[in-house]
Amino acid sequence: MGAFQEKFEKAETAFNFEDVILLPGFSQVEPKDIDLRTSFSKNIPINIPLVSSPMDTVTESEMAIALARHGGLGVVHRNCSAEEELEMVKAVKRAESFIIKDVITINKEATVGEAAELMKKHKISGLPVVEGRKLIGIITGRDVRFTDPSIRVEEAMTKDVVVAGPTVTPEEAVELMKKHRVEKLPVVDNDNQLIGLITYKDVALRGEYKDASRDSEGRLRVAAAVSPFDLDRAKLLAKYADALVIDVAHFHNKNVIEATRRLTREVGIDIVIGNLGTKQGVLDSISRIEDVAGLRVGIGSGSVCITTEVTRAGAPTLYAVSQAADALEELGLKIPVIADGGIRSPGDVALAIAFGASCAMLGYVLAGCKESPSPMTIINGKYFKLHRGMGSQSARQKRMALDRYATFSKEIPEGTEIWVPYRGDVASVIGEFTSGIRAAMGYAGASNIEELRKKGKVAKIFSRREKSPSSQSIML
Repeated sequence: MGAFQEKFEKAETAFNFEDVILLPGFSQVEPKDIDLRTSFSKNIPINIPLVSSPMDTVTESEMAIALARHGGLGVVHRNCSAEEELEMVKAVKRAESFIIKDVITINKEATVGEAAELMKKHKISGLPVVEGRKLIGIITGRDVRFTDPSIRVEEAMTKDVVVAGPTVTPEEAVELMKKHRVEKLPVVDNDNQLIGLITYKDVALRGEYKDASRDSEGRLRVAAAVSPFDLDRAKLLAKYADALVIDVAHFHNKNVIEATRRLTREVGIDIVIGNLGTKQGVLDSISRIEDVAGLRVGIGSGSVCITTEVTRAGAPTLYAVSQAADALEELGLKIPVIADGGIRSPGDVALAIAFGASCAMLGYVLAGCKESPSPMTIINGKYFKLHRGMGSQSARQKRMALDRYATFSKEIPEGTEIWVPYRGDVASVIGEFTSGIRAAMGYAGASNIEELRKKGKVAKIFSRREKSPSSQSIML
C-alpha cells in the first residue's frame, strides 16, 4: 500500500450530530429535578449550558442581557469599533445590578437639553448632578420633559436628594425608595461623594430573574469577542467584561497562539481560546499559553459557514468536542469546552455534553429571536430575520475584524447569508431548549451536566440527513 493510500485507510472518522444518537439509560430522576448548572470558563459559572455566538446578527447588548437573565451568557461580537463594543458590554453591566458603580453623571452648568440627550443616548431616566464627585442634586426624565431645554441643570434639578450609605441592603433600599416615592437612590460616602446608584427597577429585576448569571456585585455577566492581535481592545474590554473570547476561525496557528500568549499576560480575566478542531490543536495551544480558561471548538459546521464547502477543511463540532475532551483528559486538566457550530435542537446540546462539552454556543437559533440585532422582513406573509456568517460578503464589507479569517481567504467569502424564521423572544426559546435538554438527560439517566458527560452513551446511526440550514430558511 502506498503512502497516500495509507493516509486514506488510516483517516479518522469525523462525525457530527446527525451521525450519533443518545441512548436511553436507567433513570432515577425526573426532568424537572435535573440540574443544568455548568461553566462557561474556569471562573465563570452559568446556570444553563447555553451561550450566544459573537456574530453581528446574533449578539449585542440586548441579546446578552436577555440570555444572562435566563442563566446563560452572551458573547458580544467585535465587528465594530472597540468603543462600540465597550458600550455594549457596559450596557449589559448597567442593565441590572444592586449598586451601579459606573454611574453616568452631569454637572450643574450643563443645560437641561444636554441632560435630555445624555439620558436618551444611554437609555436612562435620571442623572446625579455632581461637582467633582460630590453629589449636589439629581435630574430626572420628568424634570427635563417639562422644562425649557436651554436653562441650566442647576435650576431644574432636585436639590434635596434622598441618599443611601455604602452598606445599605437591597431590602433597606426598597424601603427608602417606597417611603420617599423615588425610583433612584444615589449611594454616597461620609463626605457626600457619589460612589454608586441604586434603581428600583434593578432591585425588582433581581427578584424576578432568580437564576440569572451574575457576578459578585450582582451585575449580569457578559463576555466579549476580541482579536488576539488587538491588545488595546482587549485591555479596554477587560475592565468591564467577565471574560474575553479569542475570536478566530482557526486558532491552531503559530502567530495566533503567540499573540494570545502575550495577551493573556496583560489581561487579568478569563480568556477563552478558539476555534479549535483537533486534539493536537488543543495540546499545542495549552502547552504554549499559560492560563487558558476555556476552549471554543468546532470549525466549519455553522449554518452560515461555508468554510468546509469552500476549502474542504474543517472539524465538525461533535468531533471537535471529543478531540478537546480527550486532550484535556490526557493532560489531567479541567477546562470548560464550548461546542460551537450547527447546533439546532436541545438534543444536539445534550449530545455535545455527552461527548465532553460544558455548554453549547448558539447562532442560528438565536438569530431569529426578537433580541437579535438583525433586521426583520416579511416573506410570503411570514416574518424572517437576517442571519449572516462573519465570513460573508456583507459582514466583510463592514469588517472591523479582518483577521478572523486567515489572510489567504480574505478574497473569498467563507460565510453566507440566510433569512431565518422569526422565533419570538429569547425567553421562549430558552424555555424550549432547557426543557428539551432536561428531557434528553432524563432519558440518559443523568441528573446533572457532569453525570451526562460521564454516563451518557451513544450509538452510531447510518442514515445521514442532508445538511441544510432549515427547510424554512431562505438562502440569499
